[in-house]
Amino acid sequence: MRARGALACAPAAAQILAMDGSRPDNPYLAGNFAPIRSEDDYALEVAGEFPADLAGAFYRNGPDPQFPPRDAYHWFAGDGMVHAFFVEGGKVRYRNRWVRTPKWMTEHAAGHSLFGIFGNPLTSDPSVIGKDSGVANTSILWHGGRLLALEEGHKPFRMDPRSLESLGYAEDYRGKVTAHPKIDPETGEMVWFAYAAGELPLNDVMAFGITGADGQVKRRDTFQAPFAAMVHDFMVTRRHALFPVLPLTASLERAMRGQPPLAWEPDKGSHIGVMARDASVDTIRWFATDPVFVFHVMNAWEEGERIIADVMEFPVAPLFPTLEGKPAEGGPAHLTRWTFDLASASNQVKRERIDDLAGEFPRLDPRRAGLDYRHGWFAGNTRGTDPARFDTLAHFDRTSGRRTDYLFAEGDTPGEPVFIPRAPDSPEGDGWVAAIVYRGAEDRSDFVIFEARDMAAGPIGVAKLPRRIPYGFHGDWVAA
Repeated sequence: MRARGALACAPAAAQILAMDGSRPDNPYLAGNFAPIRSEDDYALEVAGEFPADLAGAFYRNGPDPQFPPRDAYHWFAGDGMVHAFFVEGGKVRYRNRWVRTPKWMTEHAAGHSLFGIFGNPLTSDPSVIGKDSGVANTSILWHGGRLLALEEGHKPFRMDPRSLESLGYAEDYRGKVTAHPKIDPETGEMVWFAYAAGELPLNDVMAFGITGADGQVKRRDTFQAPFAAMVHDFMVTRRHALFPVLPLTASLERAMRGQPPLAWEPDKGSHIGVMARDASVDTIRWFATDPVFVFHVMNAWEEGERIIADVMEFPVAPLFPTLEGKPAEGGPAHLTRWTFDLASASNQVKRERIDDLAGEFPRLDPRRAGLDYRHGWFAGNTRGTDPARFDTLAHFDRTSGRRTDYLFAEGDTPGEPVFIPRAPDSPEGDGWVAAIVYRGAEDRSDFVIFEARDMAAGPIGVAKLPRRIPYGFHGDWVAA
């Protein structure tokens, strides 16, 4: 095992110090949220078995702030760090690297933080006002021969799939792309969107685009949303795209007054735009429902003139304040079915909870994305309701309505479960599920793999890290 000497730091403490040397009272800088601030290469000890026919790379992105923040830190704002597990012949190697965005490079040269959280000009050093503040910290995917690190407000950022060397922005996207594009399994196209896509920050302009299977951007159009809002994910079916504009509102005017730039504003209600993928953005039809919030979508598909979407629905947006700056309180997310009847004169959305386990980070067999599907997986909360700390990985069978779970030991926290097909032509759900697990009692992490349709049996293979991986967001599997 080896740590990169020039950039490896001392072992991470439970908290990082603020710029004045004090310990910040911020849960997202403590425990396993705290950064590790090191780049390492390890050959991992394996317990159990990683099947001999499993070969490829598991990538996961997440925040790891390079330096103590200048202002009130938010979990979503740290510098991106990609963690990779290379699996071959039953062996597992690990490598992690920061995403060297222009922001990272500028601050690295200075030796301290320069940008305010989310690039806030009120708290940024004057030397970086107006400069690129992207962190590329939310998701990572392989498409068109490129490994792309993504976040809310900037272009995709290219990385080398083996070395994790940073290769710069994918400039052909011509602007922002959010962290949750959808790969069409039938055409190979990447269908994507962006919010706050206008010139000023926190605006109500959205973008819709398509990248061909060859990696060439084929389309980018913009339209005006009902109001400015954070739109983290969207839905794509074989023929349609759906844009959920939910009442986590954005306001430049609020931000300039020192009030929350993003805040829960339920009086705005929820609005979901539905558009045929090959149509003009001028044809978007807006459906409405009660104020709710969704970070992530399991899947969406068509049944005749109906569009059905399974989403993780929160009653109130977590992790963000109300207009008054108080914590928004409303409980955890549950798997919920939204139905849109395109043949009806009504623009109301039918909503129905379909599972009772609180959870997040839903994933499916990517070969069924946008199509009628049967199998899905998500991270769940059996013992508690914290939307950032889980204790369960669950398999949901949509056909039978049955859910099977694996509950981890007290103090262990799994991340997003990612499905890996056993073979390109294997039946839906036939394969494995991979995840990163924080072992609370040992303050380190493991990379684990399950038989996808037998989660209750527990991991069949465990690759053990000598240190922890901070809580993060989304991952992808790329077959060898």
